Amino acid sequence: MTTTLIPAQLSMDKQKLILLDQTLLPEREVYLELDNKEDIFEAIKMLRVRGAPAIGVAAAYGLYVCMKNSKATDFKEFSDEFQITKDYLATSRPTAVNLFWALDRMADRFKKEKGKSIDETNKALLQESEDISTEDKQMATAIGEHGLTLLKKNMGLLTHCNAGGLVASGIGTALAPMYLGHEKGYNFKVYADETRPLLQGSRLTAYELHKAGLDVTVICDNMASLVMKEGKIDAVLVGCDRVAANGDVANKIGTSGVAILAKEYGIPMYVLGPTSTIDLNTATGTDIDIELRDEQEIANGFGRRTAPIGVKAYNPAFDVTDAKYITAIITEKGIVYPPYKKNIRKLFKESVSK
Repeated sequence: MTTTLIPAQLSMDKQKLILLDQTLLPEREVYLELDNKEDIFEAIKMLRVRGAPAIGVAAAYGLYVCMKNSKATDFKEFSDEFQITKDYLATSRPTAVNLFWALDRMADRFKKEKGKSIDETNKALLQESEDISTEDKQMATAIGEHGLTLLKKNMGLLTHCNAGGLVASGIGTALAPMYLGHEKGYNFKVYADETRPLLQGSRLTAYELHKAGLDVTVICDNMASLVMKEGKIDAVLVGCDRVAANGDVANKIGTSGVAILAKEYGIPMYVLGPTSTIDLNTATGTDIDIELRDEQEIANGFGRRTAPIGVKAYNPAFDVTDAKYITAIITEKGIVYPPYKKNIRKLFKESVSK
């Protein structure tokens, strides 16, 4: 099952990063062709590519493209340029750990090529970036399969923001079980929070689910409590941008409110994401750096003023959901239940031993 929408890929000649400009959806599907670090930085910063896995893939491909097009004449100059480009791309967004994970993985591969030529090193960087993308596709399917074991036919599902084929190389994270269930005739009824202020739920989630033939209904963010109370929701599925070692989860702003409501109404709250979003070096959610975005996204979103000129707006892009509100964390390596501090580390130990 695919969504036919590929958020990040390389051009046929491997000279450019091709990104689907998600800021133009759902009205237009426009692909950008980027070949320099400034444009790639801007695309990540301005959410032309977004979602933790897709950001990681785009960063890896982008770093490769920049080095492929390097004019460096000796390896010292090439190595310095690699470090500068890597560090620059890492400043594009602070919260999604996949960005740093992918860039660090590319840096590790670069180090392994020590003593080789620029051409040989670029071939290795290409291989590493393509491996990251391939693994991302496999990850999405595995997450979907694990997630589907927790769902039943004809369920009503609520999701917040966008965590489908637009955030990964495959079928996404939170939406992956929905796609797989759709193939098997589960007849899910999906409710998508619109996700203010940038409307990723209504612009993107509803767009891709509808495109794939699923039953999807858009609701305003402040309607989540009502649809839960009315019995329309049997489970909540969301993605994640960073998971702390204790199970606290950073995800799109508004996720924590949905989780608190789900707890109140006795609805399971599932967080779905690859193990690459789990940051064992971040002890708790209070240690996660929350990105603050331009006030104009709220006060003048989509070209129309919705607040008086001169009035301040507070615009954090993410919030942190405390682990106590999360029923389970679903990864490509399996389902993690509380106590998270113990079982997350156990998951990593088991994967290393295999």
